[in-house]
Amino acid sequence: MFSGWAQPIVPGREFVSQEKRRAGPNRYTEGVPDDSQQSCVTLDLVIRDLGSMDYAQAFDLQKQLQQEVIDARGTPREGRMHLLLVEHDPPVITISRRKSARSNLVATPRMLEEAGVELAQTDRGGDITYHGPGQLVVYPILDLNLLNLRLHSYLRFLEQIVIDTLKTFGVQGQRDSEATGVWVESTNKAEGSPSLGSEHAHASKICAMGVRVSRWVTMHGLALNVNPDLSHFDLIIPCGLAGRSVTSLQNELGATSLTMDEAKASIIDGFQLAILEDEA
Repeated sequence: MFSGWAQPIVPGREFVSQEKRRAGPNRYTEGVPDDSQQSCVTLDLVIRDLGSMDYAQAFDLQKQLQQEVIDARGTPREGRMHLLLVEHDPPVITISRRKSARSNLVATPRMLEEAGVELAQTDRGGDITYHGPGQLVVYPILDLNLLNLRLHSYLRFLEQIVIDTLKTFGVQGQRDSEATGVWVESTNKAEGSPSLGSEHAHASKICAMGVRVSRWVTMHGLALNVNPDLSHFDLIIPCGLAGRSVTSLQNELGATSLTMDEAKASIIDGFQLAILEDEA
């Protein structure tokens, strides 16, 4: 009831959206060479709902697709990009290569075992985060050259898609100049959600982000809390941000029911609009 996405959400199926457009500047353009703004390409966005999948399997798929997008440059396959949607099960805490990241793991091995939460090293940016059922993880495999984006503008691009998605559900998302991701002025703070005192304590994180770029092709992405077990965030200092709380879309909606399929459909709409709309 919230979205215009017409295709049924069926795990394992994929759909292709296509738009022929001339690559050119957009509101996120940042430091892209002029010659990359002149070519006319056909952009294909392959949308794949992976359903529930463990972190390692999804990681391997991302690496494969990222290399395919890189290798397609200068061939008839150039312009084909990918959008993967997944809920990670078993739940997992991912730790980046940042030296301080592991220190933000609060849980002991026994606590993790009792919660059924795994640990995984990751090569994305950022710090430490949690993924599990009820959280919509989106992995865009995009050629930033074709979208006229660089790293900073790409993160703003992702944030705006999430903000627009939240708006379709009547939730006001916002950026924080000091922390990548999307935040809300939470009015329905969940029991079990971390809450530490700071000047920003009134804003709760609803979507975490962390990316990796190789030859300007992306992997990793964003994690939108739709209706996860928020108590699992007590196992970490989320994103290494002491003093910040977390929330979920369902928590902000209160008594209004929400399905994962509705959240998926809305965020798919957002990516299609942002990537495939003709800016010429």
